[in-house]
Amino acid sequence: MNQFKLPKSSIMQLLETVGLFVGGIIFCIVLDRWFSSRSGQSSNTPLAEQARRLKQLKIGYPEGMTNLEVLRTQGLLENRLRPYGLSVTWTSFLSASSLIEALSNGTIDFCGGGGTASIFSQAADHVFVRVAKEKYTSPKGQAILVPENSPIQTLADLKGKKIAFDKGSSAHYILVRSLAKVGLDFSDIEPVYLTQPEALPVFRRGEVDAWVIWVPYTATQARSAYPGRSIADLESIFGDKASVEVPTYYYAIPELVRDYPDLLKVILEEVNEAGTWAKRQELEAVKRLTEHHEIDPSIVETLQKHSGERAIIPIDDQSLTALQHQANIFRDINLIPERVNVKDGTYSLQTKQNWTY
Repeated sequence: MNQFKLPKSSIMQLLETVGLFVGGIIFCIVLDRWFSSRSGQSSNTPLAEQARRLKQLKIGYPEGMTNLEVLRTQGLLENRLRPYGLSVTWTSFLSASSLIEALSNGTIDFCGGGGTASIFSQAADHVFVRVAKEKYTSPKGQAILVPENSPIQTLADLKGKKIAFDKGSSAHYILVRSLAKVGLDFSDIEPVYLTQPEALPVFRRGEVDAWVIWVPYTATQARSAYPGRSIADLESIFGDKASVEVPTYYYAIPELVRDYPDLLKVILEEVNEAGTWAKRQELEAVKRLTEHHEIDPSIVETLQKHSGERAIIPIDDQSLTALQHQANIFRDINLIPERVNVKDGTYSLQTKQNWTY
């Protein structure tokens, strides 16, 4: 019987094919083990462990707060936390004071809002922690409005007038400081405590003489249609100190600070990312306007400078000193029952963390 023999070239090709096949299997096994190892390491990180424990992150936001609006609509936080199985829910609130109260009763875990509300909340023994602040406040972000046909022309004309504003909000502080600027006391006016949605129809009907409003960075249809004219804004009242005098803070429940520090760091990183994205968009919009309209070059220059800077910063002594000044004023005019210490570590987290990747 003749023995069957393969040509030498065919044997070599067969061996190469088998070798490549076996090598491919080994490579796949090694790659699979490497990815499994990486996945195991990722699932065992402090962040992953904290995400598993928390399961759901509840965020509150006031309508129109740019950084949180962008964070929510762009889904930045959801994308970052999805691999860890952590869900994110969002709830809107009418005011910063209601946001901090929601923190205190456990309805939400994290939020942002004006610094003034935290003074009243601290005085009321609400439970919360200031964890960061926005670097810049819009100089036109708040204003005192009067009806178009009002005889009121200046701040001094507010004496004896009925003025609507949200009690315990930054509008409250702005009014106090505005009055002091022209030698008036808070007792020289008649306060009408209303939230902005409540105040709008009252102002339209002429039932109040003036209205201290918050104009959000992100304009809504209702707020862009506000009636009246401005007799003062943050820029005219505080000059270049507006960001220090009327800050926007970010707040968290104590448990998030104490038990979920890596998760808090991720939240603040994404808030900062949302803020820098928003500043770039604002700059691009202004640049487009310059092609068709006369725009003050200083506006573009300022936006260009800010677009390359952080959106939020750690809480420092300067910001807390300014907030303490607010608190002292409110106590001096008996709007809070006792002095509060905003630098109390229970309420304010001071850290050198810059929340960068």
